[in-house]
Amino acid sequence: MNILLFFVIIPILMIFFLWISKNRNQIRGIMVAGSSLLLILAGILTYLYLTQRAAGDTAEMLFRSDYSWYSSLNIKLSLGVDGISVAMLILSSIIVFTGTFASWQLENQTKEFFLWFCLLSLGVFGFFITIDLFTMFMFYEIALIPMYLLIGVWGSGKKEYAAMKLTLMLMGASAILIAGILGIYFASGATSMNILEIAKAGNIPHDAQLIFFPMTFLGFGVLGALFPFHTWSPDGHASAPTAVSMLHAGVLMKLGGYGCFRVAMYLMPQAANELGWIFLILTSISVIYGAFSAIVQTDLKYINAYSSVSHCGLVLFAILMMNQTAATGAVIQMLSHGLMTALFFALIGMIYGRTHTRDIRELSGLMKIMPFLSVCYVIAGLANLGLPGFSGFVAEMTIFVGSFQHTDIFHRVITIIATTSIVITAVYILRLIGRSFYGEVKNPEHLKLTDATWDERLSAIVLIIAIVALGIAPLWMNNMIGDSVLPIVKALVIK
Repeated sequence: MNILLFFVIIPILMIFFLWISKNRNQIRGIMVAGSSLLLILAGILTYLYLTQRAAGDTAEMLFRSDYSWYSSLNIKLSLGVDGISVAMLILSSIIVFTGTFASWQLENQTKEFFLWFCLLSLGVFGFFITIDLFTMFMFYEIALIPMYLLIGVWGSGKKEYAAMKLTLMLMGASAILIAGILGIYFASGATSMNILEIAKAGNIPHDAQLIFFPMTFLGFGVLGALFPFHTWSPDGHASAPTAVSMLHAGVLMKLGGYGCFRVAMYLMPQAANELGWIFLILTSISVIYGAFSAIVQTDLKYINAYSSVSHCGLVLFAILMMNQTAATGAVIQMLSHGLMTALFFALIGMIYGRTHTRDIRELSGLMKIMPFLSVCYVIAGLANLGLPGFSGFVAEMTIFVGSFQHTDIFHRVITIIATTSIVITAVYILRLIGRSFYGEVKNPEHLKLTDATWDERLSAIVLIIAIVALGIAPLWMNNMIGDSVLPIVKALVIK
């Protein structure tokens, strides 16, 4: 059996055992066992992938297999991964594992919460292992649908409004996306929806590309917080429960950048070259607008949500530069941002659970009260602003070096504009840390608060280790990703 199938089988088994579970301890045991297996499986897959590459296997996708399930439309469960997919599977498994422990104290309808959480995880893992357009879209929808209930039922604040806004905007984008996917299939004259076969044939007419490229890029781009269709993201983040915020910002938004690169740009390179400048301007606005918006926020979740708009904008910005260095940086940015934002939302949830406020004007002196959580938040902040030694520095430097390789005025000017986001990020991160974690404790009730519990410490430590490891030793990941973005980048070079 193909090892990739286990990324689908394990979440399905988790859903089944959760359904028949009787008490909270069984639910916890199922989640720990399942998320640990997924994390171990991701490690094994990474080792096997690197071993196979080292042995000289140069195939674009490894661990290929096809399972026909709708032959009349040539729809198959086509499995395969490259370095980009493996990196995303590593990220997803880490977020699911740490999200489990971040939700350890959840008491409200625990079984139902984790059932939907596992269904969301199933969609995410399935999306990254398949290379069939329709099956990829199916897993994409499986990942989106649970978000409405997870936010609407277990969220906080204006949760019904946030859940409905998120669902309407993402489902609207999905309608555009499925039209684009079907357009690609019929215009290419392909005998299957396999991405590799469609790309190899290269039969999509130029006029068709000009129609379906904007549709697919926009369809995926909305999930990647593309300006001006990003407004669902801050409200969704602010209202979502902790583990859902972690998975939402840490992994779900990465489906957008991954889909734009793997589907829209790879399959329609002529249109990407002709129309890419339009989306490059929009992504540049996302980068700067998100950073400036974060400065004026006073809610911890909204600050991180707008920061995510800025950092996810960098992902789309980098892939539109259409060279190997920038594209590699985009994938590393997806990894880095996923880990950092998961850590941020986990810590915000832990702080909110104690102080019952996320308003930075009501928080001060937290370093004296809860030093572990405060130090972890400072580490996350330093990684977010791109301090050397953390993953954020590696990702952003790779993106900006790759972007500046273009010699024309347009690309260089827009790159310089995008780099100003680093300064803006430093402003709101340092302001937040100084205001909330240092100084005197203003609220005497906060002096009674306790620091992190063992489950919270485990979740935070795992994420910090991953952030530091990627920042200190990025070369193996850079090489694995760089080799895999090369075929896509080559396809974008129009002779």
